[in-house]
Amino acid sequence: MKTYLPKVNLDQRKWHVIDADGAVLGRLAVQVADILRGKNKPVFTPHLDAGDFVVVINAEKVRLTGKKETAKAYMSYSGWKGGEKYTTVAQLRASTRKNSSCTRSKA
Repeated sequence: MKTYLPKVNLDQRKWHVIDADGAVLGRLAVQVADILRGKNKPVFTPHLDAGDFVVVINAEKVRLTGKKETAKAYMSYSGWKGGEKYTTVAQLRASTRKNSSCTRSKA
């Protein structure tokens, strides 16, 4: 039996618009990742890029379960000594709200 290799064509790719309003973060991430890889298609092949395009709207309204909004800390590392920075989701949301009101396009 020969291995079936689907033809990857950019014309066949679809655009998916996903509304994240009230969706749980992890479950939404898995759904988006499956569409990007093409696992929702019957011709899924792991070594080919046959996924679709995804646009997520209302991403700021995504929901976290439990106490992850304040208790869970995300680390970023700059590569230098003492370059670890820890932020919570609440701090990240506050900083993006502050930055988004300052950014305006100059015409």
